[in-house]
Amino acid sequence: MCGILAVLGCSDDSQAKRVRVLELSRRLKHRGPDWSGLFQHGDFYLAHQRLAIIDPASGDQPLFNEDQAIVVTVNGEIYNHEELRKRLPNHKFRTGSDCDVISHLYEEYGENFVDMLDGMFSFVLLDTRDNSFIVARDAIGITSLYIGWGLDGSVWISSELKGLNDDCEHFECFPPGHIYSSKSGGLRRWYNPLWFSEAIPSTPYDPLALRRAFEKAVIKRLMTDVPFGVLLSGGLDSSLVAAVTARHLAGTQAARQWGAHLHSFCVGLENSPDLKAAREVADYLGTIHHEFHFTVQDGIDAIEDVIYHIETYDVTTIRASTPMFLLARKIKALGVKMVISGEGSDEIFGGYLYFHKAPNKEELHGETCRKIKALHQYDCLRANKATSAWGLEARVPFLDKDFINVAMAIDPEWKMIKPGRIEKWVLRKAFDDEEHPYLPKHILYRQKEQFSDGVGYSWIDGLKAHAELHVNEKMMQNAEHIFPHNTPTTKEAYYYRMIFERFFPQNSARLTVPGGASVACSTAKAVEWDASWSNNLDPSGRAALGVHLSAYDQQAALANAGVVPLEIIDNLPRMMEVGAPGVAIQS
Repeated sequence: MCGILAVLGCSDDSQAKRVRVLELSRRLKHRGPDWSGLFQHGDFYLAHQRLAIIDPASGDQPLFNEDQAIVVTVNGEIYNHEELRKRLPNHKFRTGSDCDVISHLYEEYGENFVDMLDGMFSFVLLDTRDNSFIVARDAIGITSLYIGWGLDGSVWISSELKGLNDDCEHFECFPPGHIYSSKSGGLRRWYNPLWFSEAIPSTPYDPLALRRAFEKAVIKRLMTDVPFGVLLSGGLDSSLVAAVTARHLAGTQAARQWGAHLHSFCVGLENSPDLKAAREVADYLGTIHHEFHFTVQDGIDAIEDVIYHIETYDVTTIRASTPMFLLARKIKALGVKMVISGEGSDEIFGGYLYFHKAPNKEELHGETCRKIKALHQYDCLRANKATSAWGLEARVPFLDKDFINVAMAIDPEWKMIKPGRIEKWVLRKAFDDEEHPYLPKHILYRQKEQFSDGVGYSWIDGLKAHAELHVNEKMMQNAEHIFPHNTPTTKEAYYYRMIFERFFPQNSARLTVPGGASVACSTAKAVEWDASWSNNLDPSGRAALGVHLSAYDQQAALANAGVVPLEIIDNLPRMMEVGAPGVAIQS
């Protein structure tokens, strides 16, 4: 992932201001270590830190149209750029970069071209002819982006908080699926899918249509001019990503450049469940597998760096980001610059274990909609920033616009968890191919294992014990006075909050982090599904102990009926331990 920074209309075109913009841009250098660029037009500054994935030789930014009147700084990938180029026959492109189409689309279609882009992106476009500009962020918020305002009337844009928090009077998250136009002076939503209204869909479940949509989503993400691989935890989502990638890699441009053998990567504590499961999937698929170990102390030592880079104090996000942060560093050290990952599936299909308690299809569908809309504050933020911290790009096929449209159009009755249907059954069934199996049955029907559990059960307990050493009871008693917004209710949360406030002390910064009641990663609305949850508002999976136990009973029943292989039952007692907390991340 690249880093973008823009200061727009600051009433200061001095050399000192240029030096300050360069200084702030360097705070994002970890995101794009391959090249730095800065364009100045009067008191408008567009800076870029490049991670070169497509056309590394000539795609440096900012990018321009033919006469250099339109200037763009972009973070992301436009998967349909070749198709879009064909729709612009009268334009001459300066580079082979996928992002080069943006300035030319603006010339042809004005501000209404953003929905034509198929990919993940955030960009700033400056039209120097009238000094107007637009800013846009991808549909789901896979790429991170913030907007701020200076006392001098300037508008600031940055891929991360640290690019603008010290210089803006107020700043906030730039909302996904939106465009900001200087001409109108405000934000408007460009992404308007049918599911966004939360109306209940009625399309019958078609497993082959779902399978084809996901395969297309994965295949288009094989667009790369640099070495890549897949993140593989051994759970359903990452295993499907790996299986589809391995099946379709041969014959692609990526395979011709880098070989047809897929590389896979996994991280965990010694002897953790994820390591064992990932190894089994890698052996089945024939990937070149890289297994990395970390200790609890390694993770604790990284916490401050994680909070600085992830820019949150949300407990579950920090717990889950740390192993991914450590893994990303190892992957980049191998010379790999892009990975494909499994975020988004649990939100789309109701894969979290609390969905067992959904009272009806209407409630289940509404919750999946809310979860997708919030991804930019949780799993997308984690996946983007934990990898970008080391100059690594993560692509997420489950969050492909077309795939989401197919998956969210399914009658949610099919997503309900009931006897004979484990969570995410519609996804599992779509890839249950007896003739040409994608995965072994016991992997395809493996119970949800949330990432902080999967990397090793002592990880969370180690974090809590460490927080106990740094936060005393008196601090907790005064927490509501010290932190009146999103008051921490545990010592672990207090510890993370102290670190966050040291890096980002502004009130605007603390407002960028979500809060509210949650149980086992649910939204506040879903807490109403079970009366007992209101007395145990723990965002981790241990709050859903009853759900875990009922899931165990259901799995056993399925095994007895021959629906789920007996092998997966062997792991369930360990998975259901009271001491095994969960965190929302790919399974």
